Amino acid sequence: MPVSVEPTSVEPAETEPAEALRPHAENAFAHELAALAAQDDRPRPARWKLSPWAVATYLLGGTLPDGTVITPKYVGPRRLVEVAVTTLATDRALLLLGVPGTAKTWVSEHLAAAVSGDSTLLVQGTAGTPEEAIRYGWNYAQLLAHGPSRDALVPSPVMRAMAEGMTARVEELTRIPADVQDTLITILSEKTLPIPELGQEVQAVRGFNLIATANDRDRGVNDLSSALRRRFNTVVLPLPESVEAEVDIVSRRVDQIGRSLDLPAAPDGIDEIRRVVTVFRELRDGVTSDGRTKLKSPSGTLSTAEAISVVTNGLALAAHFGDGVLRSGDVAAGILGAVVRDPAADRTIWQEYLEAVVRERDGWTDFYRACREVSA
Repeated sequence: MPVSVEPTSVEPAETEPAEALRPHAENAFAHELAALAAQDDRPRPARWKLSPWAVATYLLGGTLPDGTVITPKYVGPRRLVEVAVTTLATDRALLLLGVPGTAKTWVSEHLAAAVSGDSTLLVQGTAGTPEEAIRYGWNYAQLLAHGPSRDALVPSPVMRAMAEGMTARVEELTRIPADVQDTLITILSEKTLPIPELGQEVQAVRGFNLIATANDRDRGVNDLSSALRRRFNTVVLPLPESVEAEVDIVSRRVDQIGRSLDLPAAPDGIDEIRRVVTVFRELRDGVTSDGRTKLKSPSGTLSTAEAISVVTNGLALAAHFGDGVLRSGDVAAGILGAVVRDPAADRTIWQEYLEAVVRERDGWTDFYRACREVSA
């Protein structure tokens, strides 16, 4: 017997603090979503807040007919975003796959915000994630007092999404134990969640879908079974193609984060951002940007997300212990911490890079001295 799940969610804006350090996407970009909805005259799938075209525009950015500017949330191949959005309009779930720092979680959140208006139906995958986090749990006081009943059942975010026709999110799917992962098979194939204790089930209503994320470095941790993988359409998010694209991504995100922390504007330190990105890309690729010098790569991922963190920390140093302008000395310590994860092997790699590449590069003398100072 199908069972209804009473909506337990409220509008995110009602529960989020007025000065939330990190507002949910649907709140941070509410004006853009509202502008898109007002001018979106294209067909919308059941219970979608926007059409697939408008969702893609929200992620990739653009200018609406009334002049409203939609800021890019993701800088990358348009076709990948279109495939991801289209997948959510079908009966297949979406798996965002890529190396750490390729904005999988960021894209997942913004997709859910644009499609359902709520990005908070989230299961965070860890080695300790229980089956109840995906299916349902119990209010044990109610369970002991009255036995299994609808009132004693505690719906998971996935169950709520099924009942309300929303988009659920599962982060770091491959970190979840394999037997817990497979809880999703029936949900994704039959669009049903059985509740054997009550002799009932929850059937997904139109509009329900699921976005999962996983990174390439987790292969071998808890690999997805072939049965589960077949239920997903996989979209691989690549690293930024060029230095310019990565500098743009880092600048945008640092500017957003900086405004929430009252830090100085990032454009004043665009040269330092470019240096951080160049260092990360060269060590990540194992070759200098001109292709002339082979390099050893350190053990860290040196992702775009880490570059954002290094620059944000540098801005904080400049704001609180400098004159507010981002300089080499502000980012040097952050780069050292990102590169040297294994003190034995990575420190040697970093020193060789400093002496063979940074020292000889025109216009990088101040950066070289700052890095040498913190590396001593």
